[in-house]
Amino acid sequence: MKKIILVAFFFIGLSVSQAQELKWYTDVKEAITVSNKEKKPLMLFFTGSDWCGWCIRLQKEVLKTPEFSKWAKESVILVELDYPRRTAQSDEIKKQNNELQQAFGIQGFPTVYFANATVKDGKVNFEGLGSTGYVAGGPTAWLAVADPFVKKPVLSPEPAKTKKSKKA
Repeated sequence: MKKIILVAFFFIGLSVSQAQELKWYTDVKEAITVSNKEKKPLMLFFTGSDWCGWCIRLQKEVLKTPEFSKWAKESVILVELDYPRRTAQSDEIKKQNNELQQAFGIQGFPTVYFANATVKDGKVNFEGLGSTGYVAGGPTAWLAVADPFVKKPVLSPEPAKTKKSKKA
């Protein structure tokens, strides 16, 4: 009986952990479509996943934490733009990533860029919202830097204009 209960807990835990996994897009056009549909900005993560120490550290300390996962699901569409040295990539992904590196002027890794994007006449137009990189202090510190880039300002209603009466 104990074994059955333990096996049941194992499978429940496994399904919960899989349900919490984030979707990272590698095709930026697909990500833009989802971004516009869900009305969320893109979070473009420029990384050297298999050689960049700071990229690996950002992944471990922030991007793979429950705090980040919760925030990302509510706030952004995730895009990984990888520049690996030992991991094979298709020529199409390499071309796309190199074009985006040039377009955003990325000179170092990791760089995380937040943007809205639209496609008009087959051309992509990005509206930059801000960028960051590695931030020491774990998910709380990193999210404190990233969150303002994706939060839409709440517009307060314009104060009512009152007419001053003229005294006779």
